[in-house]
Amino acid sequence: MTKTWDTVIVGGGAAGLFCAGVAGQLGKKVLILDHAPVLGEKIRISGGGRCNFTNLHSSPANFLSLNPHFVKSALAKYPSKEFIKLVDAYGIAYHEKHQGQLFCDDSAKQIIDMLMSECAKGKVTIRNPISIEAITQEASGWLVHTNAGIEKTKTVVMATGGLPVPAIGATAYSLDIAKQFGLSVVEPRPALVPLSFTADTFGNLNELAGLSVPIRIASGSKGHRYGACRFTEDLLLTHKGLSGPAVLQASSYWVEGEAIHIDWLGAIEVVGGFNCDALFNDEDNRLKLTENILASVLPQRLAKAFSEQRNLSGRKWAEVSKKDRESLKELLTNWSVKPAGTLGWKKAEVMLGGVDTKDLDGQTMMSRTHTGLFFIGECVDVTGHLGGHNFQWAWASGFVCAQAL
Repeated sequence: MTKTWDTVIVGGGAAGLFCAGVAGQLGKKVLILDHAPVLGEKIRISGGGRCNFTNLHSSPANFLSLNPHFVKSALAKYPSKEFIKLVDAYGIAYHEKHQGQLFCDDSAKQIIDMLMSECAKGKVTIRNPISIEAITQEASGWLVHTNAGIEKTKTVVMATGGLPVPAIGATAYSLDIAKQFGLSVVEPRPALVPLSFTADTFGNLNELAGLSVPIRIASGSKGHRYGACRFTEDLLLTHKGLSGPAVLQASSYWVEGEAIHIDWLGAIEVVGGFNCDALFNDEDNRLKLTENILASVLPQRLAKAFSEQRNLSGRKWAEVSKKDRESLKELLTNWSVKPAGTLGWKKAEVMLGGVDTKDLDGQTMMSRTHTGLFFIGECVDVTGHLGGHNFQWAWASGFVCAQAL
């Protein structure tokens, strides 16, 4: 213990690396400790290997938390445009894919290399793989006990992320430390995760696996932990249930035992100005088969499946009663289905829940009860929507923390 660090950052992922780089360049003596042999693995696999590193439109409305106001300060101090400036400074080519989502043209490794370069500029010391055995507080600061000795530091930053993707070493260590020092933890669960269904729930839709279709989806309610949502996105039918951006978004709001609601025609109404009522009342359709009418706005296999569900397959529209037309319309515009569960941490992109924001200062990310103990990134009860928002929270929370060290 010959040296006292200004800060020891536990975790070398997105939030930890970024925080370290900023703090180091502000003149702080920074040490990163991580148990993984290779840093930034979650960055590397994100966005299909191209890293959806932020979103042009990232705002407090894109985040779930028991305190939805908590994110405002950090996002205001470090908005997405600031991270984009850094990416531009490194000459990393990127593109907007969908609704403000920015991806690297080449590889997620470029973002990792950029973060490592920022750490090098700040003379940050990185030690990995290393195991942390305990974190204790003393009168003059903090002690971080590792399998390689004890590190003395003025502050500790917990940046170990969440529980998704256990295969790359995800742990609940930040939550354990929070509990050790008396901070509340909002029970974590998988988010941005595919939903599973029982075999009988799906009926003949199981044979549609692999089909992708734009839809409007609703999940949750105002009385739930994080409220309700409504998204217009693509849905993917799989052998295990439902996935795709629409379902991943809805999963963050879904409550076990409750249904999600899908409007299979909603996305067409939003994007193409399609009128659902006109489809069901168009007299020009009288001699057409029901499944062919539906196939004018839905994939053919899906149109056939819905026609069969209401026993209307092979029947001309003129032969379908008003009651049956209304029943079919209700099926298509308010398809209610109860998921059996999620596909769990292995398939989740992020963690919902975490260190309760009421125990943290939103200006600095420091514990309100333990001076010098900070929590940043995914381990905090802040979860972004799909599309680069969770990375933006890593950058923003890391930035305000670095300023406060």
